[in-house]
Amino acid sequence: MNVSSEKSYWCWLNYLPRLKARIMSSQRKPDLIKVALLAGGKSGERAVSLSSGKSVEQALKAVGFQVTLLDPSNKEDLKTLVTNTFDVAFLALHGKGGEDGTIQGFLETVGIPYTGSGVWASATAVNKITSKFFYREAQIPTPGSMKLNTPHTSSEEIISQVGLPCVVKAATEGSALGVYICNTEEDVTQAVEKVFTVDSSAFVETFINGSEFTVGVLGSDNPRALPVIKIIPVNEFYDYESKYAEGGSQHICPAPLSDKETKEAQELALKAHQVLGCQGVSRTDLIQDETGKFWVLETNTLPGMTSTSLLPDAAKVSGITFEQLCTNMVFEALDKNQAPSLG
Repeated sequence: MNVSSEKSYWCWLNYLPRLKARIMSSQRKPDLIKVALLAGGKSGERAVSLSSGKSVEQALKAVGFQVTLLDPSNKEDLKTLVTNTFDVAFLALHGKGGEDGTIQGFLETVGIPYTGSGVWASATAVNKITSKFFYREAQIPTPGSMKLNTPHTSSEEIISQVGLPCVVKAATEGSALGVYICNTEEDVTQAVEKVFTVDSSAFVETFINGSEFTVGVLGSDNPRALPVIKIIPVNEFYDYESKYAEGGSQHICPAPLSDKETKEAQELALKAHQVLGCQGVSRTDLIQDETGKFWVLETNTLPGMTSTSLLPDAAKVSGITFEQLCTNMVFEALDKNQAPSLG
């Protein structure tokens, strides 16, 4: 094989998965599409991911997709993912390894289209320190914060920058894991120590007293915001228990906001989605302070898909069933992987 022939061979080898994605997307026939549903993983959110996976599996099978549930923490499942001819991967993963660009990079390497954002957007959004940089560059209001690279930063220095009360967070954990509200200097010291047992970096954020909201966004090139949800947690804030335990929180959708406030919250979520380069789906958490101002806290690129999750709630209110939501995410993944037309 000469150099020219070899180059053509590798070009076509790279093109074939995209060509197949184009064909699958154009046909829009679920029964022809083999879906690798990835759930589980090794993060602290494994249980939530498995729950999301079960819900998505039921929904996709009900529509007619050929679904295989795989756990990327299992080597045999990874082997199945690579050796079988899956058309698309549905990511029901949360936290490290699943939401941070790791699995996205792996899937791109093996040529399998996948739901949700790409490598860069996933890695950027999951890191609360990095995402805040992009929020500020885009003039998205977000609470003041400081990065901690070591657990030995003095509480006095931290308080001098962000004040009290403040919130200490693990930089790359989700589902409110490693989040502590601190009212005293001693609280700060203890919280920082705890965070560094689960993450290699942390950040401290000014505490904003107010009401919690969240806004889901669907789409890539022309994203649209879903109805705003107001979150009323049973606990002090929307922590892990509030998110996933039955009765842990109350979701009001659409949120009791004025038209102007609703538009503002949705526009902030859309702006966050776009500035971080999100694709397919995202969910941005906000807090409205006592003056009525909204502050963006974080953006999730793989929102929960359980029976108590927020994104499916908002989609339902806008007229999108859970089955339709999951189906749309599959076709969105195939659409974004289409190759440009030849010639």
